[in-house]
Amino acid sequence: MTASPGGSRRSETGVTRFTASPQLARALQQILVDLVELHLQGKQAHWNVVGHNFRDLHLQLDEIVDDARESADVIAERMRALDKWPDGRSDTVTASTTLPPFPEGELSVSAVVDLVTTRLYATVDTVRTHHDQVDGEDPSTADLLHGIIVTLEKHAWMVGAENRTP
Repeated sequence: MTASPGGSRRSETGVTRFTASPQLARALQQILVDLVELHLQGKQAHWNVVGHNFRDLHLQLDEIVDDARESADVIAERMRALDKWPDGRSDTVTASTTLPPFPEGELSVSAVVDLVTTRLYATVDTVRTHHDQVDGEDPSTADLLHGIIVTLEKHAWMVGAENRTP
């Protein structure tokens, strides 16, 4: 048998797989539930926003919802790849999200802009809060978190600009 460049071949029993520690799993689970809650609250806002610039915000909320849902899927699938079990059940999300509750009923564009911007930044804060611990254990997963932060901060800036004046 020929040795591979830079070293010898591994035996079948010498191959190991990385699995997440309980701490890493808890961090990813918290990020997951906040992303799921962001998705749900974004849909609630989408259905109930009214007023000037309704259509633009209505469509923008769908983009946020899609990105939150996709990000949640990325985190859940990463958890599975690391031999952990994501829990996105509604009872779990309700019991463990850090996002503020979303008001019921019809809401003005201005109110929705503020509410959604706050929830975007709250979700980013969750990701940032856990980032360093995740990075210390699994830099590959931390790279996924970087992409989520960039996407959500962009949405927060763009939505929040609606209520800003120079």
